[in-house]
Amino acid sequence: MTQRIDFQPDPTAYRHWKVAYDGSVATLTMDVDEDGGLFDGYKLKLNSYDLGVDIELADIVQRMRFEHPEVKVVVMQSGKDRVFCAGANIRMLGGAAHSHKVNFCKFTNETRNTFEAAMADSGQQYMAAVKGSCAGGGYELALACNHIMLTDDSSSSVALPEVPLLAVLPGTGGLTRVTDKRKVRRDRADVFCATEEGIRGKRAQEWRLVDEVIPNSKFDAAVVERAKEFADASNKPVSKGISLTPLDRTFHADGSVTYSSVEIAMDRDARKVTITLKGPGEDAPADMDVFTAQGADAYLLRLARELDDAILHLRLNEMEAGLWEFQTQGDPEKFAAHEALLLANKDHWLANEVLQFWKRVLKRIDVTSRSLVALVEHGSCYTGILAELLFAADRSYMMEDEFEGDNRPIATVTLTQANFGPFPMANDLTRLETRFLGEPEAVEAARERIGEALEAEDADALGLVTMILDDIDWEDEIRIFFEERASFSPDAMTGMEANLRFAGPETMETRIFGRLTAWQNWIFNRPNAVGPDGALQSYGTGIRGKYNMERV
Repeated sequence: MTQRIDFQPDPTAYRHWKVAYDGSVATLTMDVDEDGGLFDGYKLKLNSYDLGVDIELADIVQRMRFEHPEVKVVVMQSGKDRVFCAGANIRMLGGAAHSHKVNFCKFTNETRNTFEAAMADSGQQYMAAVKGSCAGGGYELALACNHIMLTDDSSSSVALPEVPLLAVLPGTGGLTRVTDKRKVRRDRADVFCATEEGIRGKRAQEWRLVDEVIPNSKFDAAVVERAKEFADASNKPVSKGISLTPLDRTFHADGSVTYSSVEIAMDRDARKVTITLKGPGEDAPADMDVFTAQGADAYLLRLARELDDAILHLRLNEMEAGLWEFQTQGDPEKFAAHEALLLANKDHWLANEVLQFWKRVLKRIDVTSRSLVALVEHGSCYTGILAELLFAADRSYMMEDEFEGDNRPIATVTLTQANFGPFPMANDLTRLETRFLGEPEAVEAARERIGEALEAEDADALGLVTMILDDIDWEDEIRIFFEERASFSPDAMTGMEANLRFAGPETMETRIFGRLTAWQNWIFNRPNAVGPDGALQSYGTGIRGKYNMERV
C-alpha cells in the first residue's frame, strides 16, 4: 500500500454516507459502495467498512459540529436491507499489513470517541436506529451512540462475533463499552461475545445491549418520535454554522509538507520528522463576531485543522519516521491574545467548538505511537495551548541564556488558563496534573506563574521541561538524544511510551486505547488470527481456522 492516504475527503463526493438535515435533526445513512474500497483486493459488502469509509464518517462528524451547530440529534441508520453494518471488512483486515490494521483501529476508535462525546461537548446526541444484522464493528458504531434502538424481527440482532469467528478482539472498544458504558453483567457479556449469531429482541434490551426494542411495523415512526423528543428536550441554542473550506497544503517529493501555519520537515534517513507550528501573523480578532466572520481562516481553528491533518498523514503514510520533533515559532503575547478570546467566550458556540477540537487534537497526539520530543528554542512560542505540546512530549529540551549568533528572542514558556483544565487527557487529568501526579503543590506552583514569560532557569525549577542546555551543550546533547532514540526497537518504544504517558486513574478511554492497543499488537501478529491457516485468512471459505492451542 504505497499510495498516500488522504484524510481530507470532498464532502460533495462522499461514496459511503448520505446526510440529510431537517432543522434540529440530521439523518446519517450508511450506504457503503462495495466497489469503493481504499485499496484493491476486496469488496465492501454488507455495509462493511475500511479506513476510507471511516475517513468520510470522521469528516461528517466534524462538519456536523462546525457547519451545522443547529443539529441537536443525529440518527445513524443503514441504507441497506436486512443489515445495519457488518463491521470492518474481513478481507481488508486479512490482507492489510499489521501496521495498517493497528492504525486503522486507532483511527476508528478516535472517530467513535468524537461522536460519543458530541452530546457532552457540543449538545449533539447520536442515536443508532438498528434494522438487520449489526455485528462486530457495526455494533461498535452503535455502542458509541448515546441511544440504541433495535427493531424486533427475525433478522435484526446485535453481535460481537470476533472471538469465535476471527480469533481476534473487537477492534473499536466494543468489549470495554459493553461492560463500562452499557454496564452489561460480566457473565452475560461472556455469553454475548462468544455467540456468533448475536442476540436479538427483548433479550438484547434486558441485557442492556440496546436501549429500546420496537416492533418492526412501528419502528420508523418510533425513531422519528424519539429524535424529536430528544431534540425538544435539548436547550442547545440555535446557531448558524461556518464552512470548513479546504486546507491550504502542499506535499513535496522528499516527504515534507507545507501548510499555512504548520510545516513538516522530513528526514527519512534519520527516521525523524520536525513539525513546526507558527504563531499568528495577525492580531487577535476584536471579538467573537469578527472571529466567526473569519470562519475556517480564523487562526486557532486553521492551526488545529492543519495540525490534525499532519498527525494523521504522518501516522499512516510515514510509519518509519519514529521520532517526532515539535517546534514552535512566533510571538507568545500575540498567540496568548488569540487564545484568550476563546477562553473568555467559551460559552459562544464557535469558541467552544474550537476549544473542543483542540482537546481532540491534543488527545490524538497523546495516543500516537511515536517518540515525541519538544525543543524550546529561541524565538519559540510555547504559550498556553502550544505549551501543552511540551507536556504531551516524552521529553523536552530548552535553550538556556543567549546563543552566539542567535538574535532571536530568548526562549520562554508561558502558562495560561489553558494549561489548567480545558484540555484533559484521556485519564481526565490535565497534562500538568499527570506530569506531577502525587505532587499537587507543583501544579499550584505552576498556576501561580500564569502569564509570566518563564526563561529556562524558571521553567526548569517548575519542572516544565526535561532539561535546559546552554550554547556549549545544546547541539551535542540533542544529536545524541536523536541518534539514541532512533537506534531503539520501535516495538519497545511504543510499549514503553504508552505505559508512561497515562499515569493516574483509568477511564473507559484509557482502557480502550491502552488494553486494546496492547492486545491488538499481539493478537494481530499471532498465526491463529493471521497465519496461513488462521481465522482471518480462512473466513468465508467454510473452513474453520486451525489454532495452536497453547495458552500463553
